[in-house]
Parts: sequence; structure tokens; C-alpha cells
Amino acid sequence: MPSLRPTLLPFTIERMDLLLLGNGKMNRLVAEVAAGQGHRVVKVITRGDRWAAGWAPELVAIDFSVAEAVVEHTDRCMAAGIPLVIGTTGWLDQLDAVRALVDASHVGVVHGANFSIGVQALYRAVAAAVHALPTAYESFVWEAHHSQKRDAPSGTARHLAEQMRASGHDPGPIASTRAGWMPGTHTVGFDSPDDTLTITHTARSRRGFALGALTAAQWILGKRGLHEFSEVIP
Repeated sequence: MPSLRPTLLPFTIERMDLLLLGNGKMNRLVAEVAAGQGHRVVKVITRGDRWAAGWAPELVAIDFSVAEAVVEHTDRCMAAGIPLVIGTTGWLDQLDAVRALVDASHVGVVHGANFSIGVQALYRAVAAAVHALPTAYESFVWEAHHSQKRDAPSGTARHLAEQMRASGHDPGPIASTRAGWMPGTHTVGFDSPDDTLTITHTARSRRGFALGALTAAQWILGKRGLHEFSEVIP
């Protein structure tokens, strides 16, 4: 299967130094994709590791760890002046705490429910559908992931449901499947007595999420404030 190419990015890639927070499957893949793009991983920090001082100014941190660590990681990165990309899911109940830390700093943070560039297109397609269809259409959201994924429903599915409710389409409870090794599938549907519209995004691998995280890391350099990944993709 061909890999995603750097030409899919909305700008030219420049070399970065990366601090990876967490050493799970996603950050190991981030390290692999980063090496192929000419970036350098200067350190991988896992739970219990010490944080050094005097980081290089061009450093960017990427967090694919656990929800419980996000506030601490944000606090440490903001104190050290390190821009941060949060790819961890399931932490949005702590969004106010993260925002306060970012607002008090001079560097930026990018977060998102899903770092797939294709999912950003899904969000926009769903926005067009809810605008075009009357609320008489009954709607639903279904998502499926591998059995090791901790949160259910996924952050992406919750974001889609919120997006639909804001436009008057209530999808009701989100249906979730956890089985096997599926990287992720999200389907939004609209049904009437006359027709059905479904919009589906299927991830073939986690590589697209790693590419999206690196895209966000490049974008956040030199910026301040808390940003959502949708701002990164024009």
C-alpha cells in the first residue's frame, strides 16, 4: 500500500526537532514518519522520566499518551516554551485547564479529535449535508475501532454528533464497535422514506494520523494560543 506523501501537506516541510510524549504505537509511528521527512526526535518521554531544561528553540512536542497526563504535559511544555500538539483523546473534560495554561504562555498548542486530513474533509462534507437536508431526515453516527481503543464513542464521533445537533439534526446515541485491529471508521447517515445519504471515512492505517500530527507541529511553530486541528488544514 503506498504511503501518504509530503505533497499532501498544505505547505513545504522544514526540518523540526521533536519531543515525543509517550512511547505507544502512535508516537512510534510518528518517529518513523518523521525520520522519513528529515526530522529529528531528540527525546521520548514516558511516565516517570525526568524533564530536562534548556530545550532548543525549534523544538515541538507531540503528545500521544493518556488522557490523565495531558494537563501535566501541557503545563510542562508551556513552562519550557515548547509548542505542543495533543493527539491524545478522551481529555476534553480538562479543556478549560489546558486553555488556561496555554493562555498564560507565549507558545501555541494544537489539539484535535482526529488528526487525519481526510477526517477534516468528512467534517466539511457533513456540514454541507446538514445544511442541505431538512431536519425531517433521521440521522445517525456509527464508528468502529480496534479493540484496544480506550474511549467509546470516539472523540471524532462525538465531534460529528455535536456538529449535527448544532444544525438541528439530532443523531441520537452514537453506535460504537470495538473489535479486532481496525484503525477507525466513521459513518454519518441521513434517512427519509424516499432516500438515504451516508458519508463514511475509513482509515487504512494510523500513518495518516502521524502525518497530520507532523503537519500540525510544523504549523504551530511561531504561533500562540490554543488551536483546533481544523485551523491547520486550509
